[in-house]
Amino acid sequence: MTTLSALLVLFLLPNFVSAKNELVYVVPIEETVEDGLSSFIDRALDKAEEDQAKLVIFEVNTPGGRVDSAAKIAKRMTSSKVESVAFVNNEALSAGAYISLNADKIYMVPNSTMGAAAVINSAGNTAGKKAQSYWTAAMRTAAEQNNRNPLYAQAMADEDIDLPEYGAEKGKLLTFTASQALKAGYSEGTVGNQEELLTKLGLEDADVRYIDESLAEKVARFLTNPLIIPILLTIAAIGIVVELFSPGFGIPGFVGITALLLYFYGHLIAGAAGYETIVLFVLGVILCLLELFVPGGIVGLLGFGAIIGSLFMASDDPVLIGISLLIAITIAVLAAILMVKVFGKNMKFFRKIILTDSTNKEQGYVSNVTRVDLLGLTGKTMTDLRPAGTAIVGNERLDVVSEGSFIKRDSLIEVVKVEGSRIVVREAKII
Repeated sequence: MTTLSALLVLFLLPNFVSAKNELVYVVPIEETVEDGLSSFIDRALDKAEEDQAKLVIFEVNTPGGRVDSAAKIAKRMTSSKVESVAFVNNEALSAGAYISLNADKIYMVPNSTMGAAAVINSAGNTAGKKAQSYWTAAMRTAAEQNNRNPLYAQAMADEDIDLPEYGAEKGKLLTFTASQALKAGYSEGTVGNQEELLTKLGLEDADVRYIDESLAEKVARFLTNPLIIPILLTIAAIGIVVELFSPGFGIPGFVGITALLLYFYGHLIAGAAGYETIVLFVLGVILCLLELFVPGGIVGLLGFGAIIGSLFMASDDPVLIGISLLIAITIAVLAAILMVKVFGKNMKFFRKIILTDSTNKEQGYVSNVTRVDLLGLTGKTMTDLRPAGTAIVGNERLDVVSEGSFIKRDSLIEVVKVEGSRIVVREAKII
């Protein structure tokens, strides 16, 4: 009996040790889906593959976000060798639903929801037919690859699908509750918490490790948020415009440049931008500065184009950047008008390339002195006046002109008119 017990222990021990050593990673998918989250998920899966993890649990709680970012995450999940589970802990809406459908298995907590995956553009409106068609096809494909009925995935993105039994009659997008998802085969089960999920998966004794976002990734996610990008570009535009009206280099210019640097930093960390984007931006700034010394305007236009191009290159969403730039430029123009019309400021930038100084009479500058003091004085001609010549008037040698008649040398003359530098004389009568 003792021998049999020992053999049984030896038989079960390897399995126990194996289960105890199985590695499970838990990765959060929270808040808005954007490029920063895509970069984080990529790093987390790299770590799981490197450590030969048994499973990756994606704890999903997101209202959705950018379609292109969700597509990157989904592609990375499906290409990974590590099995994945989407653990919907509260909500997986829009892009969150698509990400969940690309996991190998889905589990939900009792009060969670999944669905409502319509495509919304950067302006907050429903996207065009082309984008809708692409997204609906992507949702169907995500469902089919894990043997789920694609009709429900399509209904999450297309309000023309009629599913009244799930509260999604025509005109409404499908959003599953936990029980509805289980009934439709869109989840493998409903669990109360993560511990219950691990038990259901037979991994209650596994080595569970958590991968959290680094500070840089958190900052990158914030800076690449679709709501933050137009704010950053607007701050940059206003800062630069106000700096152009201010003497020296001060706080507005520093704030504007910092906003631009944060824009590029966020996209660089998120993996959307490369260093070539930064090089193009710096080149654009240099060209704009050269415009101060090179006439023609072509260099300045090239510099401005390089800066705008670098902003577009740094993002995967040209529509978002276009709208953000439009907002930023509009507000910057309004700020410039306010500075000129209300505060009476002059743009110091133009003072460096446009000559504004003038030698006017109000500032004490005159081209010549009008000698009104000579009127009525008499003198003597030193040369013949034909009609111009030279005369002595009040012991002063002057260039004079007669009224039109010829006056001989050494004739007595009288000053009758002074017009600037023109002194008009006539021959005086001897009484």
